[in-house]
Amino acid sequence: MKNTLIILSLFTLAACSSAPTESEETETITETKDDTTTLQDILNEKKEGFNAKADSTKKRVYAEGIQAVIDAKITENALQVGDKAPNFTLTNATGNKVTLYKELKKGPVILMWYRGGWCPYCNLTLIAMQDMLPQFEAGGAQLLALTPESPDKSMSTAEKNELAFQVLSDIDNTIGREYGVVFQLTEEVKTYYEKGFGLSGYNGNDKGELPLGATYVIGTDGIITFAFLDADYRNRAEPIDVLNALTHTN
Repeated sequence: MKNTLIILSLFTLAACSSAPTESEETETITETKDDTTTLQDILNEKKEGFNAKADSTKKRVYAEGIQAVIDAKITENALQVGDKAPNFTLTNATGNKVTLYKELKKGPVILMWYRGGWCPYCNLTLIAMQDMLPQFEAGGAQLLALTPESPDKSMSTAEKNELAFQVLSDIDNTIGREYGVVFQLTEEVKTYYEKGFGLSGYNGNDKGELPLGATYVIGTDGIITFAFLDADYRNRAEPIDVLNALTHTN
């Protein structure tokens, strides 16, 4: 049987048009895409739009939030290339159970975390990964996404972005914590998120915790062969880099 390569996306999903969006990111981006446009180009355009419109206080608060993740050494302490990926079982948006090690029997897996359907940087990333999906599948790959959102919220995000891959709900960031990719928001950022779009309503708790926009490629032996970890949620793994990593993973 042909091996299937699974991309388990634990990305931070971005804003649903049917739901309130994070106030920093409510402006519309006009994307001019050509063969040389990267995902990071698109994300940088979004960031420039925020910097042009946000007031100085909000920009300071968000910058301090990113610095807090750096100071906490989240990226250094998260699982790295060469580490064994912990097994888990999570529920997808339609209520079915998905177990990592069972999926690894079919082929390598990619895990991507997304923060939630309110995060436009995540939505842009999910769309970019969806665009690459045919190439992933041509190589025997399947793409999955992991989020701290409740299943009903993750279903909404998947439908809005027309995602053809599974989205898994990691309630309370239980699995994200095992992989070391979860961080605590500063009180100021937490307040902005709660007032702006109601973070606790998406996550089902008021802990003020989120995952990095992390991406892993895991071989059939359970060993991580590729890791993208960045304290700045506006930076994400390039789909082409993920695709290239898959070609070197058993």
